[in-house]
Amino acid sequence: MDKDMQGKVALVTGAASGIGKATAILYGQHGANVILSDVDEVQGLEVAEEVKATGVEAKFVKADVSDAAQCQKLVDETIATFGRLDMACNNAGIGGEMNATADYSLEGWHKIINVNLNSVFYCLKYELEAMLKQGTGGSIVNMASILGQVGTAQAPGYVTAKHGLLGLTQTAAIEYASKGIRINSVGPGYIDTPLLRILPDEAKQAIIGLHPIGRLGKSEEVAELVIWLTSDKASFVTGSYYPVDGGYLAQ
Repeated sequence: MDKDMQGKVALVTGAASGIGKATAILYGQHGANVILSDVDEVQGLEVAEEVKATGVEAKFVKADVSDAAQCQKLVDETIATFGRLDMACNNAGIGGEMNATADYSLEGWHKIINVNLNSVFYCLKYELEAMLKQGTGGSIVNMASILGQVGTAQAPGYVTAKHGLLGLTQTAAIEYASKGIRINSVGPGYIDTPLLRILPDEAKQAIIGLHPIGRLGKSEEVAELVIWLTSDKASFVTGSYYPVDGGYLAQ
């Protein structure tokens, strides 16, 4: 594989599984050193070893990204370890409570907004500060969803967080384009993760049926888009939203 990111440093949140794990490993395969973060320390440390096996340096840092202080510490730790930050994928998130709007608990609302939206603002704020300080530009991808573009029943908290993430991405992209920092968002459809694998077959088939391509996506397919967006190949791309959804949004 082309080591086109040799000597660069990437930060990936929610990296212990799924899309975050696939992204961290792919960064390693492209030659970047990686800081991985998650609340799951056991799996996070395992993924860090997988990234190291690609021939780069990698370090796991446990962090709850819904806490601003931990986000700041995460970025500080990245700079302390590798001396710089070139690329970031703000991927950490949860599915959250499933309920109609009138029945949605206040606790569930606050939790998903904290984990899926506030966390992205916190990470973005401190990543941008670090990139501005080093003065060599950078590239950031915020992980949205197809539900950043459309709604779905029983998920008002999740849909609101992902819609907000798109607006935040566009705003920051406009603000920092002249500083050489590009910021984009990616919108996965339903991805084949352990979470979906435990569903009854009938429910899983119904979800598959929502995608014209006739299958679920793979974490690696989303990771490929993240890597491209943060690479020099996407040098004219900023403030954009890229679905990777098997045709879901085209319907």
